[in-house]
Amino acid sequence: MEFTRRDLGKIAIASVPLSRAFAAKMIDSKFGGVQIGAISYSFNRLASPDPGAIVKAYVEIGLGECELMSNHCEALAGAPAMPMFGRGGAGAGRAPGGGRAPLTPEQQAERQAATEKLAQWRAGANAATWKGITRKFNDAGVDVALLCYNMQDAMKDEDIEYGFSMAKGLGVKGITTSTTLTMAKRIAPLADKHKLMVGYHGHDATNDSNQTATLESYATLMGYGKYNGINLDIGHFTAAGYDAVAFIKEHHDRITNLHVKDRKKDHGPNVAVWGTGDTPIKEVMQLLKKEKYGFPANLELEYPVPEGSDIVAEAKKCLAYVKSCLV
Repeated sequence: MEFTRRDLGKIAIASVPLSRAFAAKMIDSKFGGVQIGAISYSFNRLASPDPGAIVKAYVEIGLGECELMSNHCEALAGAPAMPMFGRGGAGAGRAPGGGRAPLTPEQQAERQAATEKLAQWRAGANAATWKGITRKFNDAGVDVALLCYNMQDAMKDEDIEYGFSMAKGLGVKGITTSTTLTMAKRIAPLADKHKLMVGYHGHDATNDSNQTATLESYATLMGYGKYNGINLDIGHFTAAGYDAVAFIKEHHDRITNLHVKDRKKDHGPNVAVWGTGDTPIKEVMQLLKKEKYGFPANLELEYPVPEGSDIVAEAKKCLAYVKSCLV
């Protein structure tokens, strides 16, 4: 049986999802010229047992940009799950007075076996593995712009390289990470080698000289290399007692992205109703709009979900508030 060129074209189209054949329509969550997205950390509670629920959440909320946590990326790629000791619901490894209970010998053995299994899986991951994850998001209309790969001091250089290989496979613009200044110094030459920006996530632990928290710490990490940048969390920055608007004006060329949340000053708590805390969300959004900075402002939901609500509903409220700040 012979096929015409038209027949072959039909077969080719039928062999791939329609959204890929005709280019999926991307979700537009740019308002007033400012790209609004979210870090997938916000949707942790959706990731188990179905990590695909994270992708669905972006679509339902109307967010077209994702800062993807590395553990979510791996879960979507089929990585073996780690035990949830002390991270589940009530009674899941909790101590009577709160906090995590010590692991039993059996749990320690289970965790060690799971760690070894995950290491074997990671050894087999490659660029195609991560390209498949980008495709999952793109097919849903969501751009994977950044990878959040948290790096601890105990990591070996090959563990750091694993994060860069994941980022390159995903095709992201940069990596974000919560880590120490000690690690920032180690990461800098690798970032220079790969020519990929690393945005260091700040917190409000101003009493710890090895954390990204004080103005001095931000200056120190940027001094380690030109690809060392900043993932500025304007909520934590406000809680630490600093002016996010002034900092963004001065360092916008080294900022990979923002994390948007509302917190009280003086190391105060997150607030559930954005606009009632001390974080200058509106002033920051207006600055981004006026100056046309190219980095995204990503929602990061950390406050407890109110009774009767859910994380998707809360994210919609937060997105609506940020949009109102861009009018």
